[in-house]
Amino acid sequence: MAISEKLTLEQFLALPEEEVSLEYEDGRVTQKVSPQGKHSVVQATVVDRFNRIAAPSKLAMAFPELRTTYAGYSRVPDVSVYVWPRITRDASGEVANEFREPPDIVVEIVSPGQRVNALVRRCLWYVEHGVRAAILLDPADHSALLFHPDHTTTPLHGPDRIDLQEIIPGLVLTAHDLFASLRLE
Repeated sequence: MAISEKLTLEQFLALPEEEVSLEYEDGRVTQKVSPQGKHSVVQATVVDRFNRIAAPSKLAMAFPELRTTYAGYSRVPDVSVYVWPRITRDASGEVANEFREPPDIVVEIVSPGQRVNALVRRCLWYVEHGVRAAILLDPADHSALLFHPDHTTTPLHGPDRIDLQEIIPGLVLTAHDLFASLRLE
């Protein structure tokens, strides 16, 4: 939902943060869709799986709802994953507040009311601007699309592996893994 007409990126970044994040694209400010139950569960599962596997060995870290500003846009992907040496740090060596480089992996999750085509375009934009892999997850049909910079897109479902080994060695995920948490059994 567009909420403002033409601002510069600097003007946008000076705005106060909102509870449901604002994003900046082509001079327009939009507000993200407020996440609902399935979206929240899948997001938490994705962050947990990445961090449980990659963070202890200092391979990568997943961040939920992290503002990333680069290539003239300021977006808040559902999950941003940075390989360990690329995690932005401040002068004291702690994780920085501002991230001005593209993540290595981005995960977007379809929420009710969102247009899938808009999220596909977003994932394509990510891989065209430095993200090494973008994943679009759809809780409605438990499917995933994996986007790569070489313009290949792989549809995934059930036991299909989400292959991110060249970015995070040892990380093995399936579409089923990311949606299994929706069933509270």
